[in-house]
Amino acid sequence: MGKQNASADIGLIGLAVMGQNLVLNMADHGFTVAVFNRTVSKEDEFLAHAANSKSIVGAHTLEELVGLLKRPRRVMLMVKAGAPVDEFIEHLLPLLEDGDIIIDGGNSNYQDTTRRTRYIQGKGKLFIGTGVSGGEEGARNGPSIMPGGSPAAWPAVKPIFQAIAAKVDDNVPCCDWVGQEGAGHYVKMVHNGIEYGDMQLIGEAYAMMQSLGLSPDEMSKIFGEWNKGDLDSYLIEITRDILAKKDDETGKPMVDVILDAAGQKGTGKWTVISACDLAIPVTLIGEAVFARCLSAIKEERVAAAKVLAPVAAAKAPAVQDRQAFINDVRDALYASKICSYAQGFQLMRAAATENKWDLNYGGIALMWRGGCIIRSRFLGRITDAYAENSKLVNLLVTPYFSRAVEIALPAWRRVISHAVQAGVPVPAMGSALAYFDGYRSDRLPANLLQAQRDYFGAHTYERVDKPRGQFFHTNWTGTGGSTTAGTYMA
Repeated sequence: MGKQNASADIGLIGLAVMGQNLVLNMADHGFTVAVFNRTVSKEDEFLAHAANSKSIVGAHTLEELVGLLKRPRRVMLMVKAGAPVDEFIEHLLPLLEDGDIIIDGGNSNYQDTTRRTRYIQGKGKLFIGTGVSGGEEGARNGPSIMPGGSPAAWPAVKPIFQAIAAKVDDNVPCCDWVGQEGAGHYVKMVHNGIEYGDMQLIGEAYAMMQSLGLSPDEMSKIFGEWNKGDLDSYLIEITRDILAKKDDETGKPMVDVILDAAGQKGTGKWTVISACDLAIPVTLIGEAVFARCLSAIKEERVAAAKVLAPVAAAKAPAVQDRQAFINDVRDALYASKICSYAQGFQLMRAAATENKWDLNYGGIALMWRGGCIIRSRFLGRITDAYAENSKLVNLLVTPYFSRAVEIALPAWRRVISHAVQAGVPVPAMGSALAYFDGYRSDRLPANLLQAQRDYFGAHTYERVDKPRGQFFHTNWTGTGGSTTAGTYMA
């Protein structure tokens, strides 16, 4: 396989935008990269222009690509998730030797990564499934990288990944080993779910300010101010820039000419499905996913508005002090964000228990501090919280976050109340507040719910005056028997 030419540190397959930018990033950090793209003309164009004069070499076949690589060979796939990953794995396995490493850097489902890790290890090779976050800019200048898979592969990949990753806190890379099998892609999935939540919360803050009659330019300045405080983050920063942008064709604010129908690629949905499977109340991300679904039925909403808008017309309560209300919206956004991250970290904790992963939650927050879409100052608080207590059950019970929510709570309730009266939908902020109120309650109405289940289905219940784990059934009608349907504990 041309061993005399085996000079490349890593091979990369798939030269779409993310793949190209990762290759350029690796070359900038002193690595020689061999590349292959199924559409050869795209590869040749890349080599002739963006990659010209850099330590990047092309291959027109997989055999040629593998022949260019130093041992252990490291081949990174940046192709569409799903069947294409499996296809390339099957093509590569006969060309590789024991101990060589295949890396999947796409947005793969963590269960596929677990399956692939076991399969490839069974063939004597090693596998890494890694989340790569930060979009085009991150891939080029420093992404957040979340690797999992075969632990034995990590030492061979670590120098490259940590060199190209974003850096925070005096050059600490936003990349470290997450865990075995599907752990890396699971953490990336939760990252994306939290990203859905953050974006929806910002959208709801925007809608609340719209209801005050604020212009995009005015809102841009407000988001710019917010970006100097606790909400300092990439998403707040780009929201500031988006709201200031004008459309070249019409001169109108760009945001006003964009259709209000959101797309999604599935990672948010996967997060919610996993949360349901593990019985973790990740309510805010769920609402963010469903808000996108609601937005997508644009024509249906337009037709419904003609019928329902007059029926449900809501007169917004007067806002006496506009600046005070804007500050309330900021505080409601921050408190809701705390709940969203608390839910996300609870979900990772449950998944780690289920899959026997040893996740470092403070380390994960650190990996998200830079490079990725949800990068923010806020994540440093989470790293600190887990540094103080590595076995932390929920971020809400830590001194910093409980105090932050306590301070924001009156504003949070005012904003939700105003939204309800004004008819402005705030599903994420509202569900976050409901979660907080539920989590802080030592008694919920689930006792009535469980009585109903026992009444119609003999599903039994526990008693407040008996130890947990003992189940009872009542013959509610006097005509039922003593047979029960068993219990289900989430």
